[in-house]
Amino acid sequence: MSHVALRPSERGFTPREHGGFGGHVCGGRVGGAPQSPPQRIAGCAMSELVRARGLCKGYGAGERRVEVLRGLNLSVEHGEMLAIVGPSGVGKSTLLHLIGLLDRPDAGELRIFDADVSALSVEERASWRNRRLGFVFQFHALLPEFSLEENVAMPLLIAGRPRKTAFAAARELVAAVGLAHRREHFPDELSGGEQQRGAVARALVAEPELLLADEPTGNLDAANADALFSLLQELHLSRSLTSVIVTHHEALASRCGRTVRLTGAAVEEVCSKT
Repeated sequence: MSHVALRPSERGFTPREHGGFGGHVCGGRVGGAPQSPPQRIAGCAMSELVRARGLCKGYGAGERRVEVLRGLNLSVEHGEMLAIVGPSGVGKSTLLHLIGLLDRPDAGELRIFDADVSALSVEERASWRNRRLGFVFQFHALLPEFSLEENVAMPLLIAGRPRKTAFAAARELVAAVGLAHRREHFPDELSGGEQQRGAVARALVAEPELLLADEPTGNLDAANADALFSLLQELHLSRSLTSVIVTHHEALASRCGRTVRLTGAAVEEVCSKT
């Protein structure tokens, strides 16, 4: 196993999703994912983990400026598994980057864990990303010079956890995603499905409260996509996560507890829970 040399930095940033016509929440529906519904009083949710109100985000300046999100409203409840769908360029990844504290909105209110994230410092945002948020992107982004187990342990090592603790946690997560026999292999020795399973393990090793996944099955064939989504559902339940998953795959989205669609039309948000 190679020696892991680290330096503190903000990691995990992926290219923004540019273009589009301004995302709005258009609707919702119930899928087939087994999950414990949030507690409710008189038809109202007791708690929200994410709340966006009037959220706006654009890129560029002058005539070249593109407004991606315009006045978006969205709530995500504790324990919910939410799918976000919509055409390419409408702002799905932009929204996920805002929730994941990888970018800042131009206007509007965004509250996560009942805190106004606009008040967080750069250091606090980095700390939340490392400890409270888990990220899975379309491309696995495993570091090629480290083994699978080292890659999975990386968030804990960056956070300053003892090596013994970090690697014990990584070993447990690698086993949980079915790759115990591959833990000492390097990314280029793993299949595409195995690489993405490793990325899921890395996202969860710090025991985050909120899992954010951006097209996690986008680079996989149908069989591996189905298997990975089943794994996400299983881990969502077993680890009591709140999960927000961006996907273009309607069949997979339907397996989540709720689906919202981003469009360039007026806002028509429909609660899909009973």
